Amino acid sequence: MTIIRVSEAARFLGVSDDTVRRWTDNGSLTPLRDDAGRLAVDGLELARHARKLAQLPDDPHRTGSSARNRFIGLVTDIKADKVMAQVELQCGPFRVVSLMSSEAVLELGLEPGSIATAVVKATTVIIETPQGKGAL
Repeated sequence: MTIIRVSEAARFLGVSDDTVRRWTDNGSLTPLRDDAGRLAVDGLELARHARKLAQLPDDPHRTGSSARNRFIGLVTDIKADKVMAQVELQCGPFRVVSLMSSEAVLELGLEPGSIATAVVKATTVIIETPQGKGAL
């Protein structure tokens, strides 16, 4: 069982510590104590709660696609030269950066403040854990 402190849980879900404490008070999450006696929650229970709470905004550009990783967000910055561009989106708490042709930026009408969807389909996704965590 992974025990997660309230402050970490809040950071992972993009809410305040007080919100996580309210969830433990109202029974949405089971309150636990870590080794130092601080209020904590079970990682699996937190993951289930996060999935229950997750609501994606409507995707204004939704098309049929096999890609399942879609991040709707606000274009926050574009750095472009004559050939290539770096486009940054803020998708909830996540910053997503895409490299594309400058021509694509113009064709898509991208500019800071516009809404766009980052679609990710990759054959390799790397998942990391803190060193020494987990068992084989």
